[in-house]
Amino acid sequence: MASANNENAEFEYMSTLPGDDVRQIMWRYADRFEFQMAVQSARALARGLVARMVADGMRNTHEWNERKAELLTAFDETGLTTIFMDPEEGGFITGPKNVALALVAFELSWVDGGAATCSLASNLALSPIHEKGTPEQKQDYMSRCVPPQPGEDREVWRGAFALTEPLPYVGVDTGVVSGKMRIVEWQEGEEPILQVDKRGRFITNMDFANFVTAAVDSDDERIKGSCMVILDENDPGLFDRGAPTLKMVHQLSSTRDPILSLKVPASRIIGGYTVKDGVIVPNFNHGEVIEAVFRRTRVPVGLMSSAKLLSAIEPVIRYQRTRFRGGAAGAPGSPRYDLGLQQKEDSLQRLVDVWATGEAGTSLGFAAARLLDSFDPTERRKEEILEEQGVVGSRAQMKLFKGLEKEALEYLELVAANDNSARLQELEANTLVQFLVQESLANVFCPACKLWNTGYGATMMREAVSLMGGYGITEDCPGFLFQKWTDQQLEATYEGPEAVQRRQLSITLTNKLFLAQFRLWIKELEKIETEHPGLGAGTLAAGMELWFWTLEYLQETKDAEGKALYHSNRHGVVFPFSDALCWLLASRYQILDVIELKVKGPENPVLAEGLAGFVRFFSDLSHTQAGRAVGEASRICAELVHGFLAPGSADDSTLNGFYDLRRKAESSLSGSRLAKDRAAVALSRVVIPEALDYPL
Repeated sequence: MASANNENAEFEYMSTLPGDDVRQIMWRYADRFEFQMAVQSARALARGLVARMVADGMRNTHEWNERKAELLTAFDETGLTTIFMDPEEGGFITGPKNVALALVAFELSWVDGGAATCSLASNLALSPIHEKGTPEQKQDYMSRCVPPQPGEDREVWRGAFALTEPLPYVGVDTGVVSGKMRIVEWQEGEEPILQVDKRGRFITNMDFANFVTAAVDSDDERIKGSCMVILDENDPGLFDRGAPTLKMVHQLSSTRDPILSLKVPASRIIGGYTVKDGVIVPNFNHGEVIEAVFRRTRVPVGLMSSAKLLSAIEPVIRYQRTRFRGGAAGAPGSPRYDLGLQQKEDSLQRLVDVWATGEAGTSLGFAAARLLDSFDPTERRKEEILEEQGVVGSRAQMKLFKGLEKEALEYLELVAANDNSARLQELEANTLVQFLVQESLANVFCPACKLWNTGYGATMMREAVSLMGGYGITEDCPGFLFQKWTDQQLEATYEGPEAVQRRQLSITLTNKLFLAQFRLWIKELEKIETEHPGLGAGTLAAGMELWFWTLEYLQETKDAEGKALYHSNRHGVVFPFSDALCWLLASRYQILDVIELKVKGPENPVLAEGLAGFVRFFSDLSHTQAGRAVGEASRICAELVHGFLAPGSADDSTLNGFYDLRRKAESSLSGSRLAKDRAAVALSRVVIPEALDYPL
């Protein structure tokens, strides 16, 4: 790598691994002190109690035990239990909590994914109540789940979320609900009593859950459709926590297969109900509740996987540098002693790929969390407006929003034209228009983050393990890398496996409002390439142009048998095309995070010395990742455009646009490998601590 060293001698290199001062700027919480405190609390817990549990072999048993239960007390004592709650419910963070919860999940998963899941699972159980519950349900259950204050004598309640069913249904389709409910008692003028029967599969927190939010379907002509219902351990009937799930991962979380058969009042239907012609009609079916919940809870899971990749960097660097120490051939001060495996380009460049993937996934995840923090109040205000206008039911809402789509597109056209007119301000103030614009992004970002971070992230975590040599597959591997790799296999299936995420993406990416914003991003990236060269923005813009052309082609074209190429059930087309979008989205937000550091970094006096090195390194990482993203997207697009043509039947004239854009995309890769060379040199020079800050 002599050429890279000579060529870049004039540049300042990153001297240390990035710390909180860098991350708070990149991930946009430098001005949120309460977020910073939550990060410190989660980090101290993860690198203290959680790390000791893993080191002591607590992952070697399926059963929940007293030692693992120390986590629950620790969550309460550090304030992590109350992060999900509003101040009036006993929490300490005002406003939306998506970024805060994502940061906590990130810090806990840096050490162990099971501990992160254990922390998040109670929030998942509360989410249906928080998002769609009646005011009474929210007040009751949110307050029960807050640790007692001094002078209070009560138990902290904890919940579980039961959506999945016993095999063969588990993980297949959220529309398949085998849990049933029927009316067993309904006295005139009194609350109906329901019999609810539910068998769960892979249900987290069941060892200690006091309540379960369960998806059930009607088994009674006097109840319409499906809903979610709250089941308490004290309800009459059977609350059997079930057998422990014999999982090989996430052993610091409780997972069982419960059997529930309970009598509950109809007031436990989440979101309430109405009675029409003697029939109970839930205000929300189970799908509407799940949509609201998973839109938010999938993002922290995606970030859990990205945290693992970034946590692997320091252990791998340490292993590579010390690989040959102790032997006779390398005296202290020699390159073999100081650099070890990092004398060779391969070990460095593969680690650059791991780091770049972790950065891109983290950038996408926190961008999605920030979007949801903006979207939450918009969505709540939307609900209030619809109630005021008397718009009831999904059909009425669809009709209303169909009429507003034109105004939302007009708003985006004005934004693109930089037209700061009164009309633009009017549309900006229109909550329903802004809801449509933000929802079109949320419906793409959340499954994209969950799909790419956990799916491709697991592939790259395997690469990190392999960089540790034989040490990587041992129980005492520094950083617990093997455990993290295996954990990611489960995270890829949480809240819907890859097929579920791709299915949603294939539908939502064709939304006109999303595509209008996608076109804006291409122009934005072209401008960034001029103002901030060296980030890969021009490369990414070319790849996004190619992706957009391919989408229009697939939507308009049929195969040799006359079948539409872009069809929801044609998974061989729409699924890989969704993957291509994920690569591009992750790269875009990685670039934007580097710009944030470059622009806001000088405002932080702590970063004054060394900022140039961080900016240079992260710029090279983003350029490297942009090249990889465009290469993957270009490959996928080429396979889909050419792969369904009968041999010898191609009409080149119809594909001239594709050829031009692909040549442009591939030529735009110029410099991306040079950036990777520079990043590799920086890795060989960075100073790391003498030892990891958590036990092995």
